[in-house]
Amino acid sequence: MNKSVQNIAVATTTFFLALSVFAGTPIDVKKSSVEWVGNKVTGSHNGSLEIQKGEVTIEKGEIRSGRFILDMTSIKVLDIKDEKWNKKLEKHLKDDDFFGVNNYPKAVFEFALATPIKGAKDDEPNYHFKGDLILKGITHALDFDARVDVKKKSASASGQIIVDRTKYNIRYKSNKFFDGLGDKAIYDEFSIIFNVLTK
Repeated sequence: MNKSVQNIAVATTTFFLALSVFAGTPIDVKKSSVEWVGNKVTGSHNGSLEIQKGEVTIEKGEIRSGRFILDMTSIKVLDIKDEKWNKKLEKHLKDDDFFGVNNYPKAVFEFALATPIKGAKDDEPNYHFKGDLILKGITHALDFDARVDVKKKSASASGQIIVDRTKYNIRYKSNKFFDGLGDKAIYDEFSIIFNVLTK
């Protein structure tokens, strides 16, 4: 084999090895779950949200990066049993006061930095993530801790992300922007609780 052919062979092998390392491992959207919790002065509401698509990069047994697309049109309310009031809140969350799903049907979370937490106990978060959440067309940085389990053929992660809705221009009944709301105020931060598994 002459030198030029040999170089091409080496380059080709390196390229495909790189693909095998950095190609994203898809998320099993059917076995994964995302829940939300919003709080107000007089109580709270909770519900669910679907992952449309997601993938993570795993290298040498560690999570490196990931990207998740959330279907904002899938917002459900779970705590209100009365069908009329359930649908009323669900519709309001989808309207422009909140997530404006007609104009922004998708939200995206992506991260390129995942750092193992040294000394984490078995029942504690063992990874720290830094990434960006794109919501209503607005991008802001987010960081959080999560419990990650990487096996030979699969990986899973669970945790909670705290989001300040006002950073994404969701101002409805926020004390930051409106005075005199009293017990009608809705807190600015809401929680996203996730449990994701790869295929």
